[in-house]
Amino acid sequence: METKLENEAAQSTTALGPLIGLAREDFVGAIALLLRETASDPQRTMKHAQEMGQDMIKIMTGQSDLTPDPRDKRFKDPAWQYNPFFRAGAQYYLAVQKGMHNWLADLELDELERDRANFISNIIIDSLAPTNSLIGNPTAQKRLIDSGGLSLVKGLKNAYNDMVHNKGMVSQVDKKPFKLGENIATSKGAVVLRTEMMELVHYAPTTDEVYEVPQLTIPPQINKMYINDLSPEKSVVKYQVDNGIQTFVISWRNPSKEQGGWGMADYVNSCREAMEAVSAITGSDKVNVSAGCSGGQTAAMLASKLASDKDDILGTLTLMVCVLHPKQNDIEAGSLVTENGMELAKKRAARKGVIAGDDLARGFAWLRPNDLIWNYVINNYLLGEDPPAFDVLFWNADATNLSASLMGDFLTVFETLAFTRKGEIEMVDHKIDLSKVKSDMFILGGVTDHITPWKATYRSTQLFGGKDVTYVLSQSGHMQAILNPPGNPKAKYFVQKKNGKLPKTADEWLKGTEEVAGSWWPYWMEWVQNRSGDMKRAPKSVGNRKFKPLDPAPGLYVVEER
Repeated sequence: METKLENEAAQSTTALGPLIGLAREDFVGAIALLLRETASDPQRTMKHAQEMGQDMIKIMTGQSDLTPDPRDKRFKDPAWQYNPFFRAGAQYYLAVQKGMHNWLADLELDELERDRANFISNIIIDSLAPTNSLIGNPTAQKRLIDSGGLSLVKGLKNAYNDMVHNKGMVSQVDKKPFKLGENIATSKGAVVLRTEMMELVHYAPTTDEVYEVPQLTIPPQINKMYINDLSPEKSVVKYQVDNGIQTFVISWRNPSKEQGGWGMADYVNSCREAMEAVSAITGSDKVNVSAGCSGGQTAAMLASKLASDKDDILGTLTLMVCVLHPKQNDIEAGSLVTENGMELAKKRAARKGVIAGDDLARGFAWLRPNDLIWNYVINNYLLGEDPPAFDVLFWNADATNLSASLMGDFLTVFETLAFTRKGEIEMVDHKIDLSKVKSDMFILGGVTDHITPWKATYRSTQLFGGKDVTYVLSQSGHMQAILNPPGNPKAKYFVQKKNGKLPKTADEWLKGTEEVAGSWWPYWMEWVQNRSGDMKRAPKSVGNRKFKPLDPAPGLYVVEER
């Protein structure tokens, strides 16, 4: 169960996107659409009710041939097949699922309305699954008997702890085994610059020589930066320093209500301040930049601003699992997003100053309830198990607040498709134009990423003005696509067979790719090293006279509670 839970949740880590602009009115509107269509044609509704009634009669008389999809892990227990009570329970559920599907298919809806209806109906149907209750879950009943009732006691205790300590949300991770700086985020280094908005962490070199050009990582604004240094086995930071890269990472401060005015311009200015500090510490005129998810959108804005100012400090730019050219149907819940809903979400956020990290996580979980809620209800409450102790989930649960101004800026970028329109949209004191960015680019997508789908990340390859653009497709989902270090026997990635200009569409690109066994990290590292200048003797300490080492890595902002 734990391996499954770890995998499901790791594929569903929180991310910034248009979903932050979802308002409750969008859900209400989608449900109202279903009710309106139900009332518009009573005969059609009656027809589907009769069909469902016929299925129910077959179930009651033992003549139903409805069986769960073999891939549906909820019905793996043999009792669903051999016990008449449980078999009938599963069939009732499947009859409702089938009836809802057939009814929706018969409604007169346009494509967007149909997507909305399907999305909402799936959330409702998932909540009705018999596996979500003790009486309808044979595995939980067996556990209850085998444990002499202790599983129920433990489950009730887990539920009580979540009510009291987790704001009523079911826990996705056991946080107890993890301690920052002790068994997570353990790479050596120090904060060398601290401002109200960020800390700049300089990691200590582990090689005798280092490359001249350093690399700065810009993390997302809604999670902590130590995703880059989870454990020695899957630490991007450790991999970089072990390969001679002078490594710096920004650590964003968790904004409080008073800092709700921090917008994209402030974050971009902080990135520039960090780049100038990195340049001064290393003596390099150029700074390579790496960024993921919403950090990638920030880095793209930074690159556009630097190009507009004719500031050539930016070396290469690596963007991981980041969408710069979104489309409404990229993600399952995208169909729910409306212009009116985004405006309402902006106004509510502005009143509060910030969107609380807990609220973001809660909203995200209810968009994927099967993976992120019901799985854990079964594991934690019905089976009486602890949630998995998994470092990626520990990091994911450590969400930060999002300032109202930054949320508004991200939504403006989404609404206006600002990165796709050369010089038409003004933000961060300039007209956004990625075609002026001539840096060498490395762009990464994940095959099973449903948060930033890989075909959406591929569109970024067509936005920049440089001639050297590399696209790599990692085998996994959102964060797992990035955290895919050497040593994983199942790891693989896809690259273009022939060097040259990338095709316009992801489908064309895929036709010309080759599958490579192993992690994409060595491929990327060679790409970075080839663009990082000559080797020189490694510095004996981090920082310099102007930027003196302050607190040890990962710094103070990652442990600050807000």
